[in-house]
Amino acid sequence: MATLRAHIDALDKKLIGLLAERHALIDRAAQIKSNIGWPARIDTRVEQVVANARRHAATAGLDADLIEDIWRQLIEAAIAQEDRHLNGDRE
Repeated sequence: MATLRAHIDALDKKLIGLLAERHALIDRAAQIKSNIGWPARIDTRVEQVVANARRHAATAGLDADLIEDIWRQLIEAAIAQEDRHLNGDRE
């Protein structure tokens, strides 16, 4: 069990690293959107990302509904992150 837990912990660390990479990409997206005058929320893109996540989940044998819930939370956090950049970090 200790070995399995260590493997899970190592995988969690990799997932956090991937989320940090995604966070940096969202910062870049916010810069681009600011330059071209796009809003943080683009509903068609939100649904495209969710559909991609559901498809990848199904292919991997995961619960697509659960993955959709997780991805929608990620997307909302990303939109809030972009909003902070687009609004000059004003609340």
